[in-house]
Amino acid sequence: MPLKVAPRGLIPPFIVMDVMRAANERAAEGKDVLHLEVGQPATGAPAGVRARARAAVDADRLGYTDAFGVLELRRRIAAHYCETYDVAVDPGRIAVTTGSSGAFLLAFLSAFEAGDRVAVAAPGYPAYRNILQAIGVEAVPILVGPDTNYQPSPALLDRAGGRLDGLIVASPSNPTGTMLSRAALEGLVGYCHDRGIRLVSDEIYHGITFGAPADTALTFTDAAIVVNSFSKYYSMTGWRLGWMVVPEALLRSVECLAQNLYISPPTLSQAAAVAAFDCRDELDGHVQRYAANRRLLLAELPKAGIEKIASADGAFYLYADVGHLTNDSQEFCRRILADTGVAITPGLDFDPERGDRTIRISFAGSTEDVSEAARRLRAWLAGDRTAAV
Repeated sequence: MPLKVAPRGLIPPFIVMDVMRAANERAAEGKDVLHLEVGQPATGAPAGVRARARAAVDADRLGYTDAFGVLELRRRIAAHYCETYDVAVDPGRIAVTTGSSGAFLLAFLSAFEAGDRVAVAAPGYPAYRNILQAIGVEAVPILVGPDTNYQPSPALLDRAGGRLDGLIVASPSNPTGTMLSRAALEGLVGYCHDRGIRLVSDEIYHGITFGAPADTALTFTDAAIVVNSFSKYYSMTGWRLGWMVVPEALLRSVECLAQNLYISPPTLSQAAAVAAFDCRDELDGHVQRYAANRRLLLAELPKAGIEKIASADGAFYLYADVGHLTNDSQEFCRRILADTGVAITPGLDFDPERGDRTIRISFAGSTEDVSEAARRLRAWLAGDRTAAV
């Protein structure tokens, strides 16, 4: 008799990872690839972080830490909230995690139970709904669009139908790069408070904005679970380190889950990350490059006939409607990779209902790569296959 496969693992793939695998397979064949599919800075960790890591390797035995992380880092994160947002956060409420991915799992397991209903924006980060599905929580899609700047609103939540136990917001958002205004975020906080809805605020793209800075939900409430990461602004994706600010009532639950699921976050990464907050000049230089890449694509994509693009006020993505070009975004992106070497992500990853007509383009890479990718896309969409490589 064959052994069963647990249904909790039969969740949809994270399609961008499939695209990256296909791009890497192409590269392994000796063909060139321009990576505009994955949300990963082209730069490594800042110099101060690398120096601190080298010192830790030489001086520290790098054993387990507390499940919530080393106190020095938690205190430095707390100071960051005071410096950046003028918000006081007790270091005791900060849990350092194995990337923001670990934070989301801890947040969802501690705040929701099987059968609960959690609202998520569509388009939105696919791992939200996939993790929720794996633990038996219903992800309720909130179909957002240009009229609400691709963000949820109280009116849209009212039309969700039935009880809501949670709401996940992301500002700046993946995949659209759109942001909630301060008033809109405060309005959602109030909406959740009045209805007993647990708010989870994804703030991993804070620091990467192209106008007004992003606001933290902690400005308005202590009841939200706030998630952040060292992967994006701090350019430390492979270090697998994030953090969450946990409401008092959930602290012991999150701690027990972390002890049993992870024991502790990576010790070397924690030791190094303390220095990240003192590397802002270097990190802000990356943001200036993202801004230049964004301007370049916003100028060049319309010349290729791609004009319907979300506002992209933060993060490092453009989310575009290509319904006039295809109704199969996966095949569209597959052909672009095969013909041009440009890897981009189909919108189905972010919006299962409408994403067959959209794409996401990351501009986290070098300006040279982004410029060359734009040139190839223009040539390909104009039908000039020879100029598209």
